[in-house]
Amino acid sequence: MKLKRFMGMTAALLLSLSACTTAPQSHQEPDHASQPAEKSAENRSSQSQEASPSTQDHEMSAMNQKGIHVVADPDSSLVLVNKYFKLPDSYVPKNLVDARVPFIFSGKSEKRKMRQEAAHALEHMFAAAEKEGIRLTGVSAYRSHRTQVSLFNYYVNKDGEKKALTYSARPGTSEHETGLSIDVSGRNGQYAATEAFGRTREAAWLTQHAHEYGFIIRYPKGKESITGYEYEAWHLRYVGRSAATTIFKRGLALEEYLGDVPVSK
Repeated sequence: MKLKRFMGMTAALLLSLSACTTAPQSHQEPDHASQPAEKSAENRSSQSQEASPSTQDHEMSAMNQKGIHVVADPDSSLVLVNKYFKLPDSYVPKNLVDARVPFIFSGKSEKRKMRQEAAHALEHMFAAAEKEGIRLTGVSAYRSHRTQVSLFNYYVNKDGEKKALTYSARPGTSEHETGLSIDVSGRNGQYAATEAFGRTREAAWLTQHAHEYGFIIRYPKGKESITGYEYEAWHLRYVGRSAATTIFKRGLALEEYLGDVPVSK
């Protein structure tokens, strides 16, 4: 299976929603998902990963908006998860570890966890920001499928499915379930998961430097019709340094960078 360049985008998702929401608490937490990029070394590496031979895998446009498709390679650091591409219901990320960075809450929680590679990159990024006087803190990282089911059902019961879908992701379609995403804020957590965070020094630093550590602003400003979500300066996604650098330099959304993605149905 290969991640091919998407050479002819003719459709844009006509959605502009914010879906980074978790259970009610003092800080709201998010949910959530130009020219095409050339194939990077990381891209080529990820192309060699094979899905289970029992699946009939094929590729779909990353901009596809017909139905919901199950991704064939959920372990890839470039896996696409959005309103139309979901993780398998039984998926649990491998090598989840606690990210050793400050969080706005205390005690043990799955929300501290990320896949090992992403967690280590996050630690380096937080340390680099600290040296420049930028104090970052974690808000929410990994979220299990079971947790996402409970959260989504809670909001459906509270506001109805139509309303719930405007701010919460269906189970399997939240990037937090990949173990590669984290919501961040400044050290005091004052603007956690709010539009105001986008106007802070912390957000400005992340916009310019996150790619150096393999992270992208997953829902960038001006790409709402492509990602399906409003600009979320706080939602970071690990894709690896090579891909993140290309995405940053070319001003792409992840959907644009990937082009086509392998799916199992």
